[in-house]
Amino acid sequence: MNKSLLIIVVAFIAMNTNAQFKDPEQKIMNAEARKGVGGNFIKLSDGITHYEKEGIAKNGVVILVHGFSVPYFIWDGFFENLVKEGFQVIRYDEYGRGYSDRLNKEYTSTVYSQQIFDLIKGLSIKMPVNLIGVSFGGIVSTNFTLTYPTLVKKLVLIDPAAGRSTITLTEQALDEMMGINSEKRALGQLDDFKYPANFPNWVSHYKVQMQYKGTRKALVSTLFHYDSIPNLDRYKSLQNLQKSTLLIWGTEDHAVPYNYSDSIRSVLNVQFLSVSDAGHLPYLEKPTLVNKKVVSFLKWN
Repeated sequence: MNKSLLIIVVAFIAMNTNAQFKDPEQKIMNAEARKGVGGNFIKLSDGITHYEKEGIAKNGVVILVHGFSVPYFIWDGFFENLVKEGFQVIRYDEYGRGYSDRLNKEYTSTVYSQQIFDLIKGLSIKMPVNLIGVSFGGIVSTNFTLTYPTLVKKLVLIDPAAGRSTITLTEQALDEMMGINSEKRALGQLDDFKYPANFPNWVSHYKVQMQYKGTRKALVSTLFHYDSIPNLDRYKSLQNLQKSTLLIWGTEDHAVPYNYSDSIRSVLNVQFLSVSDAGHLPYLEKPTLVNKKVVSFLKWN
């Protein structure tokens, strides 16, 4: 096959692939989309943020920071337990996820830290907060602490990101690939569990946000623009602040393998809870064990 014919064939295949692909992002995140949605909304410097705040601050304030793509429903159950234990608890959707605004800008580490800062100020929180971050949320929580150390009392990092993947595609190519493979991307969220059958509604909940324009862009932009600092270097810097930190890890985590916990503990002094027979979200698969440890750590340690 000569070069000209090859180009025509490739173009034909691409056109047919695009013709068959129906982009799931057909809706706009706006006031209409938010009608009837639980929680609250607040206008911050970069846009509207969806959040929920419950409880009184008898034992302090806790902000829950979700991971790379699953919005604040990832804290269902854990959120309510902390409220019962006498904490004022706040969970929120990061920009580009859930019912928060999709931004017309690059999703950098500054954007994520600014969102937490604005939320603290906007909700008139006067005391240092406890941050609990899962997966990518562990990186967001760590960066925020490094940027605003006086605003943070304690940290809980649950299976936090430790390495940094190499991306060989362009931003546009990755966006298109994620769009074409949207169903696979949704189903892939179940890989976070050792026992996915215990979470039958997880994928349907996740798919809700996939309807809104800009969701995929937020994920791709984060991968490309969050920053280039190696994650272990963040934890080294965190050590210098000597913040009381609890590290929790599921032994069956395949998203961020368990042995990364050794790497983090080699540079950061932490209390450590190893959770056997649990995947990437051990607080959901072993709630009694994890809840007890987190509450004890926040109240007493």
